[in-house]
Amino acid sequence: MEKVQSRSILSQKVKDYQLLFKFRLSLLVVFSSVMTYLLVAESLLWEHLVLLSVGGFLVTGAANALNQVLEKDFDKMMQRTADRPLATGRMTVYEAVFLAGVMSVIGTSLLALLNPLTALFGAISLLLYAFVYTPLKRVSPIAVIVGAIPGALPTLIGCVAYEGTLTALAIVLFGIQFFWQFPHFWAIAWLGHEDYTKAGYYLLPSSNGERNNQVGMQSFIYGIMLLPLGLLPYWMGISGLVSAILVSIVGIYYVALCWRLYKECTDAAAKQLMFASFFYLPVVLILFLIDKI
Repeated sequence: MEKVQSRSILSQKVKDYQLLFKFRLSLLVVFSSVMTYLLVAESLLWEHLVLLSVGGFLVTGAANALNQVLEKDFDKMMQRTADRPLATGRMTVYEAVFLAGVMSVIGTSLLALLNPLTALFGAISLLLYAFVYTPLKRVSPIAVIVGAIPGALPTLIGCVAYEGTLTALAIVLFGIQFFWQFPHFWAIAWLGHEDYTKAGYYLLPSSNGERNNQVGMQSFIYGIMLLPLGLLPYWMGISGLVSAILVSIVGIYYVALCWRLYKECTDAAAKQLMFASFFYLPVVLILFLIDKI
């Protein structure tokens, strides 16, 4: 009986750590960094790839933990976050802060072994996300723009990890992930509007913070920016014509869904845009990499 109870406690603890570090989201961040590293790398160094993956995951997990520390009282108000370990009291603030501190130090140290610039961008990402974007969400929708910066830094970090300097390609890939986030995040905010409102978050770009066609139009405008950005790797000679065409097709479809949200202003349109956004970035990065190979 005691063994069963111990396993149950251990299982819950593992789940709580996964929730605290937002395990799946952190893996997506690592995926972006690794894909861009592979895209710019002329020769593959496995030890560097391990440092980038582990270091990036630890820094991202630390940022997510600090985010939940600062929002634990507001997480209690929302159905989607009410079961988080800090919101329920299953984990103490001390434990979360301690883990975040250890992970941030180890993570940035591992990134520094690649080069100082990689560690710097990793640290900037953590600080912006945890201490600027997080509190700003309760003040103004401009928080989404601020949050898009650390959200896009993984692609830039992946490039800098190999090249050791800031290049034009790194900025282009950063731009793709930066502009992709707006339709993605606003579709999620549209569907979770009631929950976010309970917690006092201002996330939608409409003038009154309500769900209307301004959300779709803003998504459409930011989505349009992805079309020329998706062609730049081809013009720069990094990838080929095939990926340029396919990325353009994917981008046009993404933009079309933004336009649909503008015209219809429905949950169905927002949901379709949200699911499409989950696939857009991985598909684009994979297409660039396959065409390069």
